[in-house]
Amino acid sequence: MKLFSETFSTLENSLNYTTAKNRAISNNIANVDTPGYKAKDVVFKDVLNEGVAGLEAKRTNTRHFSFSDNATVPFKTITKQGTTYNHNGNNVDIDKEMNELAKNQIQYQALVDRIGGKFRSLESVIKGGN
Repeated sequence: MKLFSETFSTLENSLNYTTAKNRAISNNIANVDTPGYKAKDVVFKDVLNEGVAGLEAKRTNTRHFSFSDNATVPFKTITKQGTTYNHNGNNVDIDKEMNELAKNQIQYQALVDRIGGKFRSLESVIKGGN
């Protein structure tokens, strides 16, 4: 018997993703002046597309998706190659990184608020709705 619904595991995976993305962005910002440093990024969509390729789900209605839902697809950290923004071989664009950091922080806070709401709902049920 599962104690929590799939929503909790999805929120947990999303929090793990935003944490890894925050770590990568922070490292990029910290190394903005490091000669030869190549920016890192955390990608999810590429891994999802690779995992879904070739899968066929049984569809009982034409409006159903043609691929299986795989919520546990991992994400991966990649190094951005082939670009150089600075004279020292560094490819960190500080403006882009600060923008990504702000977006990631908003996403993380929204996820934390959502999981907090789920726990408050459980608490309410356990206390009998009071």
